[in-house]
Amino acid sequence: MKTVLMVAEKPSLAQSIAKILSQGNMSSHKGLNGTCSVHEYTGTFAGQTVRFKMTSVCGHVMTLDFLGKYNKWDKVDPAELFSQAPTEKKEANPKLNMVKFLQVEGKGCDYIVLWLDCDKEGENICFEVLDTVLPVMNQARSNEKTVFRARFSSITDTDICNAMARLGEPDHNEALSVDARQELDLRIGCAFTRFQTKYFQGKYGNLDSSLISFGPCQTPTLGFCVERHDKIQSFKPETYWVLQAKVNADKDRSLLLDWDRVRVFDREIAQMFLNMTKSEKEAQVEATSKKEKAKQRPLALNTVEMLRVASSSLGMGPQHAMQTAERLYTQGYISYPRTETTHYPENFDLKGPLRQQANHPYWADTVKQLLTEGINRPRKGHDAGDHPPITPMRSATEAELGSEAWRLYEYITRHFIATISYDCKYLQSSISFRIGPEHFTCTGKTVISPGFTEIMPWQSIPLEESLPTCQRGDAFSVGEVKLLEKQTTPPDYLTEAELITLMEKHGIDAELVLPTIRSAVEKQLNLIAQGKADYRQVLGHTLDIFKRKFHYFVDSIAGMDELMEVSFSPLAATGKPLSRCGKCHRFMKYIQAKPSRLHCSHCDETYTLPQNGTIKLYKELRCPLDDFELVLWSSGSRGKSYPLCPYCANHPPFRDMKKGMGCNECTHPTCQHSLSMLGIGQCVECENGVLVLDPTSGPKWKVACNKCNVVAHCFDNAHRVRVSPETCSICEAALLDVDFNKAKSPLPGDETQHTGCVFCDPIFQELVELKHAASCHPMHRGGPGRRQGRGRGRGRRPPGKPSARRPKDKMSALAAYFV
Repeated sequence: MKTVLMVAEKPSLAQSIAKILSQGNMSSHKGLNGTCSVHEYTGTFAGQTVRFKMTSVCGHVMTLDFLGKYNKWDKVDPAELFSQAPTEKKEANPKLNMVKFLQVEGKGCDYIVLWLDCDKEGENICFEVLDTVLPVMNQARSNEKTVFRARFSSITDTDICNAMARLGEPDHNEALSVDARQELDLRIGCAFTRFQTKYFQGKYGNLDSSLISFGPCQTPTLGFCVERHDKIQSFKPETYWVLQAKVNADKDRSLLLDWDRVRVFDREIAQMFLNMTKSEKEAQVEATSKKEKAKQRPLALNTVEMLRVASSSLGMGPQHAMQTAERLYTQGYISYPRTETTHYPENFDLKGPLRQQANHPYWADTVKQLLTEGINRPRKGHDAGDHPPITPMRSATEAELGSEAWRLYEYITRHFIATISYDCKYLQSSISFRIGPEHFTCTGKTVISPGFTEIMPWQSIPLEESLPTCQRGDAFSVGEVKLLEKQTTPPDYLTEAELITLMEKHGIDAELVLPTIRSAVEKQLNLIAQGKADYRQVLGHTLDIFKRKFHYFVDSIAGMDELMEVSFSPLAATGKPLSRCGKCHRFMKYIQAKPSRLHCSHCDETYTLPQNGTIKLYKELRCPLDDFELVLWSSGSRGKSYPLCPYCANHPPFRDMKKGMGCNECTHPTCQHSLSMLGIGQCVECENGVLVLDPTSGPKWKVACNKCNVVAHCFDNAHRVRVSPETCSICEAALLDVDFNKAKSPLPGDETQHTGCVFCDPIFQELVELKHAASCHPMHRGGPGRRQGRGRGRGRRPPGKPSARRPKDKMSALAAYFV
């Protein structure tokens, strides 16, 4: 029996599709990665009985990255990233083990059906799956088709079964357009980000950011916000005057009239108009009119409009709204929520989704009326050629969905019903008046037929008092004429909803920050997707444009620097004096704002420090290599701490040291602060770390791994703990010399000093076990007796020498905990 592998984009989607196609008759089990399930059942495919295996990925399988040295900021000029830096596809999330999982499930399969989301990203993932699985599948016979693509817009029985019956092929051009976008975003974003981060971080102390990023999409979006901010900041209010009049319609009601001139900006002119009208006793009717008008039902719902409404009216941010919509889609409540289309195809079954709502407690009456009287064809919108508009596919209640998902579902459903309802019709009446030489108007609206506003009441025509019946030549007594002084106001800051609208309008930089370039790039990418443009040509042409703009940006950075100086303080004026520079012996300033660093204003040198901890001076001790004063980094009282030399951390003195290392990783052979002098033995948790004594931790002494987050407490109340030059005869770890407080010594008799191995010495074991008993701790998996030792050869068992026999709770001597 042949096997068909089917792959969906998400585990929940795979389960829903498999349940529909197998009619519930399937078996399921977790895959080797523990995240994706595999659903199996027997069915018919290509006229034969086969075994189906339905599983999924979790989004993209692969991601694009630079190779080798091009990932290191200090090794490469950012300009090289535009063309010279080679790229490769790597596993997007190695922890998921997705490549191995797909290969295990795909091995020996004969056919593959791709159920990835039907958009460009989904098409790209199709080929990521194929690149992974095809090499392990059974070889096809000559001219036998083995790769199939399912296309669907909703998770309903009808749509899924139709997709299975009409399988096509994945679209390579659409996948290439995504490859092109990924490469453009990687090269452009990294080049600009690396340059401006390195340039500005070394100049301003209160620029609180470890990364000053540039995004090909985010930066134009920021440009919209900056443009609006500039308009608001530069806005100068102007005073203007409005003439307002009231006339008496009857004894109990007056009408407020709008001035036909609207407003004037000259006070004397405005006063003249007031003087000409305020003495008049009557307002003459010049004309009356009544006209039937219609408020159009909305266009069918696409993604942008859904996100705009979610942001402006539902209190949901775009990302959260999109996640909620995708969950509603995978559960079968709505159609695919990523679409640019606002036009239903002529053959789209509108009555099917509508019938699903016929018994809903909130809108059953409206739905039944539409089904009885006949639906109205939706307005003709934009057909982007991707997916139908967002449509409710089955009925749901708030109790079923939860409050947040319900709010979005309710809006989608009401919007859909509104698109096939009738327009709202109303009668607009107006009366034109003349008071002296000036003309005024009064308008009113009366609803004739509410139409779609019954289902979308927030769109309804506001209730207004009807205007009195009158005709040309009639006169009304003037109740009041007055002059109102007002001021022009600046535009408001962009709302999230307005920003979404602007992004759609421009297809998401002067040049780099305005949306024109990104819009042009998107058009080129769409041409690749349509097979009308060559992938390599578009990529090369676009990168060449941005490379020239990058060089212009580099040459013009001084102008941007002037703007930065307005908001940020230079390093020399920031921070507090902390430790002495080894070159000039003046105090360097500690700048706490991220990224934290030390700056010597005399040498104009900056030294980065470890992040996410506190820094203080380390006893005014100096590094023997460069004479810089050491500083102490600490992650807190229950965490790790170690000294470091600012210069060595930024300029590693030994070949086996990396940038950013502290003294607990320094391989200097004689320095009292180095790994060679303070290391004890191989870490009992990780493969590469060494346990190092923290000489500053007394009287609650600590031993910490210099690689991972293992920390052990030991020898409370000891006066002194130091690493002995001697090693343990059993495990070859360094011995510790411990001098205890006489009044609190745990040693037998009146002894206060003891030398032993923390791993093997029974006195130290008993002591630490008493203070910090540890039983089933992850650290108990093994010990240094069977692992590599510390920097100068300690803790390493000679070849052929058996590992030491040790008591069951030997590792409790460390009483370790993770921080």
